[in-house]
Amino acid sequence: MRIRDWPAGERPRERLLAHGAVALSDAELLALLLRTGVRGASALDLARTLLAHFGGLSRLLTAQPREVAGVRGVGPARSAELAAVIELARRSLAEEAQVRDTLASPQAVRDYLRLSLSARPYEVFVGLFLDSQNRLLAAEELFRGTLAQTSVYPREVVKAALMRNAAAMIFAHNHPSGVAEPSRADELLTQALKQALALVDIRTLDHFVVAGTHLTSFAERGLL
Repeated sequence: MRIRDWPAGERPRERLLAHGAVALSDAELLALLLRTGVRGASALDLARTLLAHFGGLSRLLTAQPREVAGVRGVGPARSAELAAVIELARRSLAEEAQVRDTLASPQAVRDYLRLSLSARPYEVFVGLFLDSQNRLLAAEELFRGTLAQTSVYPREVVKAALMRNAAAMIFAHNHPSGVAEPSRADELLTQALKQALALVDIRTLDHFVVAGTHLTSFAERGLL
């Protein structure tokens, strides 16, 4: 049965308007984005198929657009729409970090990094440049590597931080292998960056390793 043929009180759109988005399940929210189903399956059926295929909402949102497009009934147009929603969420989180102390809203930083890095098929090293109030000045990809490694140069990081008049930095990189455990090389690099930045009075607040939906903080591990 098509969603439009359901009783009005059971349709996702009408329920959202009456009770707010929080009242809807993941599948119902996703169905609203998909709008229509395919032959033999409603938009809600298709949404449930997507969630089952990727093992949940988090993995769906961090999947490559081409992976999403490959699911029967989705295609490139719907995949692009989902990618646009994810990008809007990422930009919203970045905007929040620009006006708030990032240390006072650590979850926003974590969510931003997950949305930015988890779907990358290659390793990327990014820097969050912060002002004296720990508000975000810029978030930039500093280095890009292969699936196995990225070459990061402390001198270039210091130069970039001084150009942006940063008072502090947060680093993050992804592990395409899917394991969010810091390596010994990650630890040595973090110490080298921290020492180089300290010479010009720039603090290193944290370094995150992102792997899929998992994220590890160096600060929480006592590695800074």
